[in-house]
Amino acid sequence: METISVVLVMMVAVVVSGAITRALPIAVPLPLVQIALGAAIASVANFGVELQPDIFFLLFLPPLLFLDGWRIPKEGLFRDRNAILGLALGLVVFTVVGVGFFIHWLIPAMPLPVAFALAAIVSPTDPIAVSAIAARVPIPKRLMHILEGESLLNDASGLVCMRFAVAAALTGAFSLAAAFGTFLWVSIGGIVIGVVVTWCVTRATVLISRRFGEETGSQILVSLLIPFAAYLLAEHLHCSGILAAVSAGITMSYAEFLGKVLAVTRVRRSAVWDTVQFATNGIIFVLFGEQLPTIAARAADVVRETGHHEPVWLLIYVIVINAALAALRFVWVWTALKFTMFRIRRRGQSMAAPGWRLVAATSLAGVRGAITLAGVLTLPLTTYDGSPFPARDLAIFLAAGVIIMSLVAASIGLPRVLRGLRLPPAPELDAKEVRARVAAAEAAIHAIEKCQHDMGKGRADADVYADAGARVMDIYRRRIDGFSKTGKEADLARHVGTIERELRLTGLRAERDEISRLARGGKISDEPARKLVREIDLLEARISMH
Repeated sequence: METISVVLVMMVAVVVSGAITRALPIAVPLPLVQIALGAAIASVANFGVELQPDIFFLLFLPPLLFLDGWRIPKEGLFRDRNAILGLALGLVVFTVVGVGFFIHWLIPAMPLPVAFALAAIVSPTDPIAVSAIAARVPIPKRLMHILEGESLLNDASGLVCMRFAVAAALTGAFSLAAAFGTFLWVSIGGIVIGVVVTWCVTRATVLISRRFGEETGSQILVSLLIPFAAYLLAEHLHCSGILAAVSAGITMSYAEFLGKVLAVTRVRRSAVWDTVQFATNGIIFVLFGEQLPTIAARAADVVRETGHHEPVWLLIYVIVINAALAALRFVWVWTALKFTMFRIRRRGQSMAAPGWRLVAATSLAGVRGAITLAGVLTLPLTTYDGSPFPARDLAIFLAAGVIIMSLVAASIGLPRVLRGLRLPPAPELDAKEVRARVAAAEAAIHAIEKCQHDMGKGRADADVYADAGARVMDIYRRRIDGFSKTGKEADLARHVGTIERELRLTGLRAERDEISRLARGGKISDEPARKLVREIDLLEARISMH
């Protein structure tokens, strides 16, 4: 009962955090509100939650990494692969080495392998926090794609580096050749396992659905189980469960187009995964806030062992480490851009050099979040001989401090850097998206023509079917006509489309209000009322997305 009560309190705190964030007059990152709520819970109730690292890692990381891989735009990922790989791999190694040695120099009581582990833990970035911070300021879409791709891959690279550093801390030995060979095995093996598990499971569900019909609840449950299956199988074979979860998500984004899944399944599955993402991220930060007072007290004891008797040194350590992370990120981004410009000029091409504010925005956007917190909480409690893991509490506190400090710095600095930043005008619709919409509308017209012809063939009222088909096809023809316009005509068509969308939304809301009024008055029963409201909700959601 006590465990269930703790879980329920955490979930309520996550719900309350969303309401508080929306009510605040200024843009405050949601994770900061959740951390504050967790600390408030700890001040009034001592749950005594003791997090088991392996269980925590298994519960929280696979679904988050899987969903990142599933939803990230693949075209942007491949288009900007050089920049993304540079940030996700090169910058991670640069950070682990540079910040690792710096932390060991700054805090000699922290062994070098533990310092490397801490540097690896704080290297992954969190795009969800960046999106929350940049919600009220313009941010280049391509920059967001790069940041999303970076966070997808540096989660894996940072946490894999952490595993090597922890192993060195536990065994007291480290071999670069052995580490490289192990890295290849765990990386390639993890990627292959994630791909194979997702492909086999999705193909099996497609075959079963075609033969026996599709059940929406089962399809959703299967999608929830895939990341855990890939992660557990990879860990059992001593490969990277992290990379398995990521590759499983990427494979899922391709596999879902191979089978015809019911529309209601996709709608409900998306809603379920949105809830899982919101709840998982939120619970991680609320748990962190609940653990923060205890972590701070234990970290203060470790600081006293270093010869400093004032707890203020904890804050100094956090500020200095965060400054080092920001400086290394700025240097890496600036150097990478210079190298890119050099390669472009060498090919005889020309390109406008990005301004310093864009470089600063890329550096500030490197905030830490749920993955860093989940990773640091998985540090072992003890070494192989049963003694406490060295400086574990201090490492957890410093990682937590870096998360908070990076969120605060980005929430203050990023809007200022991006405000007034002149960006190249982006078209309302991407050219490929326009062509896809036109092709889809033309396919719909051909299908409707064939269907209405087959339905009315040999019937006395065939003209009724032709009239109905003409009315439906007229919708698609107007859509094609709108996409084919250019210049002022295109602007006018978009303006008319905006007006039409607002009018349709107004009509749908009026429909829903009237049905609700009739249901409250007992003039329509609950079941048809719910059916009608759901139809209106789906139409409104579809129209609102355009």
